[in-house]
Amino acid sequence: MTSMHGGDIAVIGAAETDEIGRLPGMSVLELHAQAGLNALRDAGLTPADVDGLATAGPMAIEVSHHLGITPRWLDGTMIGGGSFMLHVRHAAAAIAAGAADVVLITHGESGRSGVGAAPFRPSPSGPGGQFQTPYGAVTPYSTFTVPALRFLHDRGMGPEDLARVVVAQREWAAKNPRALRRDMVTVDEVLQGPMVSYPFTKDMCCVVTDGGGALVLTSSERAADLPSGARAVHLLGSGESAESTLVSQMEEVGSFQAFRRASAEAFATAGVGHADIDHLMAYDAFAHLPLYMLEDIGFVGHGESGAFVAEGHTGPGGSLPTNTNGGGLSYTHTGMYGMFAIQEAVRQLRGEAAAQVPGVRTSFVQGVGLFFAAAASLILTNQRP
Repeated sequence: MTSMHGGDIAVIGAAETDEIGRLPGMSVLELHAQAGLNALRDAGLTPADVDGLATAGPMAIEVSHHLGITPRWLDGTMIGGGSFMLHVRHAAAAIAAGAADVVLITHGESGRSGVGAAPFRPSPSGPGGQFQTPYGAVTPYSTFTVPALRFLHDRGMGPEDLARVVVAQREWAAKNPRALRRDMVTVDEVLQGPMVSYPFTKDMCCVVTDGGGALVLTSSERAADLPSGARAVHLLGSGESAESTLVSQMEEVGSFQAFRRASAEAFATAGVGHADIDHLMAYDAFAHLPLYMLEDIGFVGHGESGAFVAEGHTGPGGSLPTNTNGGGLSYTHTGMYGMFAIQEAVRQLRGEAAAQVPGVRTSFVQGVGLFFAAAASLILTNQRP
């Protein structure tokens, strides 16, 4: 165990933009700034207290300059939607090493309105442009289909198991006034929805929104001296891993080795086991991802994820409350969802969530990046070890 774990690093500020959804009046940079200032206010700090900044999307120096921050540590790691889990891990290491004292991690994305957002243009010269794009594997929903179908086939499962993930998470979203999709649905309604790319119907795909969020990290020792110290959330363990940017080059299509490796390291560094986890945030750009994560992280065995969801274990009152904000499928998804998964974990650990689960002491946050290319895991707690 390194000094960046074991309660030595704390999330002392966490906040999202004032609104999420459709925000055509705010640019990407403005979303970063509003989220960052909200998180600093939550921490009881100001930009003058920050000496480290991490982000993905715009360059970190653009955000730091816009906020009037003069950093001595910067991180622009970009692995897609799970980048912010890596930023937490990297910021913790920087604070533990003395490279920074207070780190601000920001996210802002105009995924729906496209204000100030760079257009997505896959490079024709890269591996994907040469070996996947010509076959139609360009968008997330067309790239995830083959692994999802392989996963279902190998386990004797079907689209109805994907639909049950949607139904379970909609139960959480119905309790959350900020969630974009709050109407309850049935398995049949999900299956009968418009087909996007087989086997994904519309509700099996994430929403598309504008919004942002930010986190403030510092040492647990310093956090204890701040007015918000009683609400500090501590980093118990973390892990990261990567495979190929080409889905066709996955070691095993029906299981993601980066999930397995990152989560195993998170448990090893945290010094806890699966039975110690009270709450799970599983990055859900599409409905198959929570099923992969339940199995690859080790919460259930091979082929048991569908039944686990069907039996209500991930929903309200279940043994492993999962995606309690409604997830990317129902709450929000700006294009990179990882920040919002961490935000909900922090809210649950603080006892401030819209759909609060009683007695949450530990939360596991699992991220994914660039389809099945990278993964990052965090284990957070409200108990300073």
